[in-house]
Amino acid sequence: MKALVAMSGGVDSSVAAALMKDGGHDAIGVTLKLWSGPNGEAPSAGCCTVSDAEDARRVAAELDIPYYVLDYTEEFADGVVDRFVSDYASGQTPNPCIECNRTVKFDRLLGRLDDFDCDVLVTGHHARNHQVDGSWALLRGTDPFKDQSYVLSMLTQQELSRTRLPVGELTKKEVRRVAATMGMRSAHKPESMDICFVGQGDYRGFLRDHAPDVFRPGKVVDTHGNEMGAHEGVVNFTVGQRRGLGIAVGEPRFVIRIEPSSSTVVIGERDALAVNGVELRELTWTNGTAPDSRVMAQYRAHGDPVPATLAESSLMFDEPQEAIAPGQTVAFYSGERVLGGALITSPIL
Repeated sequence: MKALVAMSGGVDSSVAAALMKDGGHDAIGVTLKLWSGPNGEAPSAGCCTVSDAEDARRVAAELDIPYYVLDYTEEFADGVVDRFVSDYASGQTPNPCIECNRTVKFDRLLGRLDDFDCDVLVTGHHARNHQVDGSWALLRGTDPFKDQSYVLSMLTQQELSRTRLPVGELTKKEVRRVAATMGMRSAHKPESMDICFVGQGDYRGFLRDHAPDVFRPGKVVDTHGNEMGAHEGVVNFTVGQRRGLGIAVGEPRFVIRIEPSSSTVVIGERDALAVNGVELRELTWTNGTAPDSRVMAQYRAHGDPVPATLAESSLMFDEPQEAIAPGQTVAFYSGERVLGGALITSPIL
């Protein structure tokens, strides 16, 4: 095979490229330029810094494979950043990394395979995809502590058939060992947990600098409608939030829901966070069709899956769940196999 390898400069994608070459495949390394500041500067933190691109270029040179940087800043701004802003303005809690995978990384790179005369796209995600009974199955990564199958739950047969995830077969320790054996500088490189366009700051600071119009003052009320205080904008809050409410009542209070139309934040006691289910939108299925109604549902990147029943565009949990925010992704599993994913629209109380 000839592989187009998405190289971020981190250890996982570097080892993914090395594994493909060691397996006898031709490889081409590409780094995506996704975000630049108002003066064209690269981000100072996250996954797309200048040093990351230089690390990727250096690894490609060491592996003696071609290397390119592809500019998708416009697509990233339209499909990821603008949606991030609008989601927060509408009281949702988005996951921009999932949206980046959906609308830029996989969509755009798979569309470039023919341009580079490549057969498959290779990434450094900790997940696995194997052929099972004639179709492609997306599975959890071998390392349960680094599993990233949740953020790939929107992939379908079309994407999975042309994608390879070699490091998903290894633990993180094994990945670093391979990198160290090959003398890669990235072998001990720490992982970035920052949103690339937000950097090391708080997302609220990013919104204040880049989209100040989304800050619309409003009221903070309790679950009975009693006014408890005021706020500068619903974008400062997310469901389940406890700190930074600007309210002192002597007992813990949490954000129960956000009502963007009236710019109202509703707070209450912890038991008010419980929901019996969620309404869903943008459902996708890895096998092309909806699975049986019984699934294990995971609604946080590193959360534990919980048993639930799926019925068209709604999901009902066997037991009430806490602090689920509109805009979050929920992934559906059967054992280690990912069945699909969806975005949460609203809670079912």
